[in-house]
Amino acid sequence: MHLFINSLAASTGGGLTYIRNVLPHLAAKPDLRVTVALSPGLLEEFRGFPNVDFLESDTTPARRFWYEQSVLPGVIRRCRADVLLSAGNFAVRKSPVPQILLSRNSIYTSPDFYRDLLSRHEYSAWMETHLRAVLAKRSIRWADITVAPSEAFASELSRWTGTRVLAIHHGFDHEAFTRNSSPLASEVEEKLRSVDGSLELLFVSHYNYYRNFETLIRGLPLLRESLAPRTVKLLLTCRLDAGQNPGAYRPEKAADLVKRLGVSDMLVELGALPYRQLHQLYVRADVYVTPAYTETFAHPLVEAMASGLPVIASDLAVHREICRDAAVYFPRFSSEKFAEAVAQVLRSEEASKRMVAIGLDRAHSFSWKTHVERILELAERLIESKGTRAAS
Repeated sequence: MHLFINSLAASTGGGLTYIRNVLPHLAAKPDLRVTVALSPGLLEEFRGFPNVDFLESDTTPARRFWYEQSVLPGVIRRCRADVLLSAGNFAVRKSPVPQILLSRNSIYTSPDFYRDLLSRHEYSAWMETHLRAVLAKRSIRWADITVAPSEAFASELSRWTGTRVLAIHHGFDHEAFTRNSSPLASEVEEKLRSVDGSLELLFVSHYNYYRNFETLIRGLPLLRESLAPRTVKLLLTCRLDAGQNPGAYRPEKAADLVKRLGVSDMLVELGALPYRQLHQLYVRADVYVTPAYTETFAHPLVEAMASGLPVIASDLAVHREICRDAAVYFPRFSSEKFAEAVAQVLRSEEASKRMVAIGLDRAHSFSWKTHVERILELAERLIESKGTRAAS
């Protein structure tokens, strides 16, 4: 089988995590040929996989949809691919081969996100998100089958479109995740050493609106008061400075909130870390926290559970599906309940140990190998049902 993967949208976050983890498993299949369309700058990271060819496109994000709809079908034909895996939320409308769409962006279906944009007076972003949501909704109908990374999000997409959406969990490979032992940058290491002895809460995310940073920030003075004299530090893998984060999200509001509440000393802005080094950060923390108000899978939750951290998460169906009893949940916009959840975990060492044990076991439920096998089974079924396989 010849699988063509359109990953032009994978530049940061979950999209890039996905490609990083599935390619080694695809490359290990001796009876599979893979062609991957990549955005510029990523080729060096992925070069060297057997049975995998790469096509770089220098199209800009603004022109990407046009390229995917008008140019990419011809590229797929010339490659003589058998099936297309569209990995970036948008399908090719007239795909020349059977198409599997991976839909993993929940902002299009999130009323909270649209309200958030309006509250920030981000009117152009509000309009752009609505337009992209129309294309995402149509994409689900254009594809032969759509796959979501969780049962909760698959159900949400099905309600939104009236189309059946299949859930296949994303995976986790503990050995691959912890393989790299290169030292952290000296600046990062110095910041981590400076907070030794504190209660270290970790939140792994670029700055964006739907991860709801402000709820965490509002909870910090409450934690300082309730946990005194113990010091509390919130470790962030981003910086709350304009121009320091990918995408168009503006962190100025969060930065102003930090100053207004007087909690600058409680924040440790580490900046973005290479994915291969993230495991070193998890093992230095005491608790993993996430206040996201919308989510599709949340890879850091699995990484945190596999690293032996108790989890405190906003009460989303996706979070409960992924963590089950390995987490304590709080209403997604309640800083007070967030602070109470942290105190709850700290009050009972026995309960915390139980959460960690459940989380370690739960993390084993997620497998990139299994995910890839299920995707390839889908591809084979599509090819057989459509009767389309390129001549060798």
